[in-house]
Amino acid sequence: MHNIEPFYGWRDRYVVEEDERSPFFGHQHNEFAYDQKIYNYYVHPQWNNFGSNTLLLKCLYTDYELGYTIIEFIGEWNDFLHNDIEMLIRSIVNPLTSQGVFRFILIGENILTFHGETTDYYVEWQELASDSGGFVTIINLQGHVREEMNEIGLNQCLRLDIQVLDWRKYPPEFLLRACIQEALE
Repeated sequence: MHNIEPFYGWRDRYVVEEDERSPFFGHQHNEFAYDQKIYNYYVHPQWNNFGSNTLLLKCLYTDYELGYTIIEFIGEWNDFLHNDIEMLIRSIVNPLTSQGVFRFILIGENILTFHGETTDYYVEWQELASDSGGFVTIINLQGHVREEMNEIGLNQCLRLDIQVLDWRKYPPEFLLRACIQEALE
C-alpha cells in the first residue's frame, strides 16, 4: 500500500494544503519517512488523515466558484466500527459546504472494503447536497465494494455505479461534467 500515491496530476492547479479555505490548510507531510498506517501497512505520506483509523483521503481538487470537490480515498471504509461517515461529514463535508461546495465526487478505486451500518448520514449528506443543486457520487468502486455498499442501501441515496476510465488523463472539469451528465440521466 505504501506505493499507492494519491493522484498528483492537478497539483499545478490545486494544492489542498495551500488552500486557505480547505480543512487541510497548512498541513505538512513527512517527506522523509512513512509515518501513517492503515492497520499494519504503511501508506504514502501524501494521504491526509481526517480522523479515521482505517481510511485516508486526498482532496485532489476544489473549485469554490463551481462548488465542487474531488476526493480520492484509500483503505477500509468502516462505519460499523469507526463511523467513518460521521467523521468525514464533520471534518471534511461540513467545512466544505460552509464554503459553498455541494458537488462531491469521490474516487473509490482504492477503497479496499466497506463495512456499513446505516444510511442516515448518507441520506442527510445527499439531501443537503441536492437541496443546493449538488450531488454526492462515488466513481470507480471495485465490484465487491459496490456490492457491500448496495447491501445497506447506499445506492438509494448516492450514485455508486459510475466508472470513469482513465480519469487521470483529463482535467477536473471532465469529471464534473461526467458526473453531472450521469446525474441527469
